[in-house]
Amino acid sequence: MNIWLFFILFVLVFSFFLEAIVASLNVSALYSTLPKEFSDIYDKDKYRKSQEYAKINARFGLVQSGCTTSVTIVFLLSGGFNSVDLLARNMGYGDIVTGLIFTAILIALSFILALPFSIYSTFVIEERFGFNTTSLSTFIIDILKISFLIATIGSPLLALILWFFLSAGTYAWIYCWTGIFVISLFLQFIAPIAIMPLFNKFSPITDGSLQKIILEYADRENFKLQGIYTMDGSKRSSKLNAFFTGLGNFRKIVFYDTLLKKLSDFEILAILAHEMGHFKLKHIPKMILLSAIQTGLMFYLLSLFILNKDIAAAFSMQHVSVYSSLVFFGFIYSPVSMLTSTVFNAISRKHEYDADKYAATSTSKPELLIRALKKLTVANLGNLTPHPFHVFLHYSHPPVLMRIKKLQQLNCKPITNC
Repeated sequence: MNIWLFFILFVLVFSFFLEAIVASLNVSALYSTLPKEFSDIYDKDKYRKSQEYAKINARFGLVQSGCTTSVTIVFLLSGGFNSVDLLARNMGYGDIVTGLIFTAILIALSFILALPFSIYSTFVIEERFGFNTTSLSTFIIDILKISFLIATIGSPLLALILWFFLSAGTYAWIYCWTGIFVISLFLQFIAPIAIMPLFNKFSPITDGSLQKIILEYADRENFKLQGIYTMDGSKRSSKLNAFFTGLGNFRKIVFYDTLLKKLSDFEILAILAHEMGHFKLKHIPKMILLSAIQTGLMFYLLSLFILNKDIAAAFSMQHVSVYSSLVFFGFIYSPVSMLTSTVFNAISRKHEYDADKYAATSTSKPELLIRALKKLTVANLGNLTPHPFHVFLHYSHPPVLMRIKKLQQLNCKPITNC
């Protein structure tokens, strides 16, 4: 057997069984007894509902992963990639356009495979647990918008990468790395004003009392607000969330409209302080730098495997090409990607603790953020006791109970009127 084919099949099968083990451990870590930290806000029936939600999503994830892995293996062994390549080549275009067609067909096939699972998750599981507010028209329009963005942003980026590797020789990976980094920075700048509004409506917070509290806090922290917005998250889900997006003059702190309805003004302030903590502690540029290093590593490794005949043979390819090498490298890079992902998640979890501490100390009352975290968790049916191995592999945020315990250890002077 081709050694690369053996390696790729091993990675696919190993990844599936690893996820199966992790999912089993995560379900086994669900405790029937409600943790005392949530006894004041979580009734037993809703707590059981949250555990059922976790179990159903774990089973559903395994079914989806098993189906995707099986179809991928069958497609690979039956020469599916070569068939798509021949179809793209028969259209008679040059290498770059042929590469775009080849990739577009594979993306379309992947989308068709994932679509039933997306529909079931949205309109059956999320509906069953009272989260789904997505209409069929919104679901379809979202797909069309995503397809538009892939065509208008993804295609030129792929064409640029192909052009570099076809014409720039030994240093192609450096040009790709530099180009992609610059473009990704640009996209982060413009996303809040040009991309995100395609999917949601953003409105400045105009609530008098909340606005007053936020402005007083921002002034005290010497933080110039470019914008604090509410987003119509209820258009798709009843879940609560908040996030920080954009760079420079285009940065925004965004609250879901669902969150504004469920939290008090001071609890919202605590969430804002947490998001502001990420900015003040320079977490965003740090993660951008780490992402740039990771991207550079990826392109360098890609340059070592580009146009490799043995790898092409593992996929039963009649022709070796740059564009197919990019796709096949994704399979080879998967273990490295898993490793870098766990490192990024570990750093992200530390950043979350740091932002929590900033929020607690800058508002002088950890209880504000604790209450907000509790309400967020209950509203979203969050898992209170995820297995540590599952957290290690997949969590970008620490488990909520660990965040609460860290906050309770802080000694901050209380503020009034909370």
